[in-house]
Amino acid sequence: MSIERNNDPMQKFTLPIVIEKDEDGYFVFCTSLQGCYSQGDSYEEALENIQDAIRLHIEDRLASGEPIPAPEMVSLATLEVQV
Repeated sequence: MSIERNNDPMQKFTLPIVIEKDEDGYFVFCTSLQGCYSQGDSYEEALENIQDAIRLHIEDRLASGEPIPAPEMVSLATLEVQV
């Protein structure tokens, strides 16, 4: 399933992202756009950076005539693994 491009020059997309914190800052990726990820030293910087990455990713897909994947439900869960 994909999102159709309409005639509005400033189309808006709502896409899920995942933000992870580690000792070096924040890592963020968009689950709907494979390979679309970024990072930042702060949470806010990571959000700004992923917005830019998503915008560029979508602009490239549109310019290439590729469909924009429709957002899917994302579930965040924990799992206990015994080793």
